[in-house]
Amino acid sequence: MAQKNKNKKPGKIGSGKFAVLIIFVVLICLGILFLMLKTMTVDREKWVQLRQSEFERDSIVEPAKRGNILSDQGELLASNLPKYKIYFDFLAGQPTDTTDERGKAKYRKYLQERDSTILAELPTIAAGLAEICPVRDSLGHYEHILKGLKAHKRHYNLFPNYYKLNYLQHAALLKLPIFNMKSRNRSGLIEEQQNNREKPFGSLARRTLGEMFGAKDSARSGMELAYDTLLRGKPGMKHIRRIRSRNVDFIDIPPIDGYDLVSTINVSMQDICETALKEKLKELKASMGVCILMETKTGDVKAIVNLAPDSAGNYYEERNFALAALMEPGSTFKTASIMVALDDGEIKMTDKVDTGCGIYNMYGAKMKDSNWSRGGCGVLDVTYAVVRSSNIGVSRLIDEHYHNNPERFIAGLKRVGIGQPLGLPFAGMANPRIIGPDDPYTYWSGTSLPWMSIGYGTQIPPISTVTFYNAIANNGRMVRPRFVKALSRDGEIVEEFPTEVIREQICKPQTLKDIRGILYKVVNDPNYGTGRRARSKHFSISGKTGTAQVAMGGGYHNGRMEHLVSFCGFYPSEDPQYTCIVAIRTAAPGASGGGMAGVVFKKIAEQVLSKQVTSNLAQASDSTSVFVPVVKTGYTRAAEKALSALHVRYAPSDAAWTQTQTNGNGVTFTKMDTDTLHMPNLAGMGARDAIFALESRGLRTLVRGCGTVAHQSIAAGSEVKKGQTVVLELKN
Repeated sequence: MAQKNKNKKPGKIGSGKFAVLIIFVVLICLGILFLMLKTMTVDREKWVQLRQSEFERDSIVEPAKRGNILSDQGELLASNLPKYKIYFDFLAGQPTDTTDERGKAKYRKYLQERDSTILAELPTIAAGLAEICPVRDSLGHYEHILKGLKAHKRHYNLFPNYYKLNYLQHAALLKLPIFNMKSRNRSGLIEEQQNNREKPFGSLARRTLGEMFGAKDSARSGMELAYDTLLRGKPGMKHIRRIRSRNVDFIDIPPIDGYDLVSTINVSMQDICETALKEKLKELKASMGVCILMETKTGDVKAIVNLAPDSAGNYYEERNFALAALMEPGSTFKTASIMVALDDGEIKMTDKVDTGCGIYNMYGAKMKDSNWSRGGCGVLDVTYAVVRSSNIGVSRLIDEHYHNNPERFIAGLKRVGIGQPLGLPFAGMANPRIIGPDDPYTYWSGTSLPWMSIGYGTQIPPISTVTFYNAIANNGRMVRPRFVKALSRDGEIVEEFPTEVIREQICKPQTLKDIRGILYKVVNDPNYGTGRRARSKHFSISGKTGTAQVAMGGGYHNGRMEHLVSFCGFYPSEDPQYTCIVAIRTAAPGASGGGMAGVVFKKIAEQVLSKQVTSNLAQASDSTSVFVPVVKTGYTRAAEKALSALHVRYAPSDAAWTQTQTNGNGVTFTKMDTDTLHMPNLAGMGARDAIFALESRGLRTLVRGCGTVAHQSIAAGSEVKKGQTVVLELKN
């Protein structure tokens, strides 16, 4: 038996078991492979949806930072600044287990200690809150907190619902007793940070810049709404994990911050226009005023003002009348009427028209000239029918040639561009309305054409009127008004918006020459020009006055009457740089486009041109001296571009950010520290470069004053964290 076992071949049974094991493992692998393929193909959609739902449930939206709106010189016109709503938890740090007697006793002891701590510090806290929020005095804050303490509120609003703290107020709050605890769980402080849209220049161009719906971060008007998709950016996603008793953010999809808009608004010109217009409105006790200043060649809107009085008589930006208000243009429309007739060859400059004694029977209705009480104008040629703004003269010329074919006249108005929709992206933008015989909503009669030719029965927003006159100034080339000229990000231009041409020529060259000659005489004829009050002794101005009656309810016969007085023109006449319209609605006696709107136009024109400075250093009286300007610390490429334009010597630098030094011969650049983990030294920087340097580090800014940075709230070299707010004090 032993011999038998000894002769048996070893490994036979073990080999069989090993084969079974291999087959089993192979089957498991095939099963795994099958499940993998099934998951990747058949069940793929199910697992993707499950993962997405888990991701969305666990994720938090990481908002993108809304872009700034900048002036044409880079100043901040609108930017996000943090605001805080403050709540308090009177039961912060309470014991979690209060079910048994021991837990209840522990809770009672906690409550006694917590209440006594708050009561002990309450006088100091109330006094501090009174300084932070003066809408309540110290006693008011004391009683308000005491009320919340007695009720042991968990989410108690320390301030009125409308009240939000700015950065400096928030910093002061964190220095008060209890609120200065490092642990928010123990202090009870609850804060909700909101990005508040601020306008550092106050009400300047407020309606054009637009408004936001507060905490909703939703645009409601102006540039904010028109360019919302560009400003808003794209939010990201993050999730929070608890690691070693600390919450850690994990960014899944990084947010893409919004673009900065580089607008065409010039802060200095905007201030000039607003100040000049507001002074005249107060003098006339006017109900509305509009001013638009446009750069002739580019169509850039350098200033836009919309003012109306509040109940106390203070003028503020109520709504964007310049873009949204349809107005009867009055006599400024006569320019377009005469242009059409000249361009069609229906009239010649030498044609004469008899205006009689200033009163003329036009199809049963009396038309009057402004000087009818002084005997009228008599016989006038085409030029002086416009120069003297004769209603009878212009309407008779148009009626005589277009009475039987008014459609041709209306087509001509559209051809020269006065009735051209401008296609601007602003909500509420109004298009010109020029009626005709086929208009289903208007009764057309024999008087319709004559009155239309002098500006009645048509409705034109001021932006369309100034665009038409700008085309006259721009050698017949009509360009679309431009409010935004570029997009930028991190201080670099990403995309530029070129000037858009609506019409290469609004009329024939000879017609344009004749019209410009007429508009020159409107201002510069010392005896008959209705716009002579707009005349400047420093340079020549061309333009046209307008005066229209406006019924403020009840119709022209029974309602309260006001006048819409206006002046639209350009300067200097020989080589126009700017086109401007001033329109004022007032009930003041002696309504006059030249005497009221024209004087405002003149004041604006003189102040705007006086701000321009020559960069021709050859004109310096001391030819031996070298002009070296003061150069701010900041972005190197911008400084080099400015120095090149001024022909000032400098040593080029490869560094993007530099400090500057000037000497008698030129400017030298020294590379700045670009460490993003520590606070840079911003001393001497302009606001734009300083803000960019901070925002590129993920920091927020609060700017006070103007000029260059004199003080920063976080010292240079300090370690910084994303989201911190830095207060910059600027001084000239």
